Amino acid sequence: QVCRGLRTPRLPVWLCGTAGRHGVLFSTDVRLLRDWRVERHFPLLLCSGRRAQSGTARLAVDTHSHPWEEDPREDPGKRRPSLEMAIRSKWAGATVSWNGTGPFF
Repeated sequence: QVCRGLRTPRLPVWLCGTAGRHGVLFSTDVRLLRDWRVERHFPLLLCSGRRAQSGTARLAVDTHSHPWEEDPREDPGKRRPSLEMAIRSKWAGATVSWNGTGPFF
């Protein structure tokens, strides 16, 4: 049997499986579960347990970004990392900043 705490987590947690890699994406802000207004701009933390990851990656998600705020030199057909595409499946059109960490997932 699964204990109640695992069925109903106190913090938002997502298990990610993209391109054969697994990791945990989570937030330390409990309001992300209860208040849709918090979903405008929020941090997410990523732990993959892989050797390539030396620490917890801190991502910044902006769900209200606009196309004109993107870098004009960036190719619109550029492929995004699979984790960003997974995040966009929950928050369509969101931009994800890796905060100086190279996308390794």
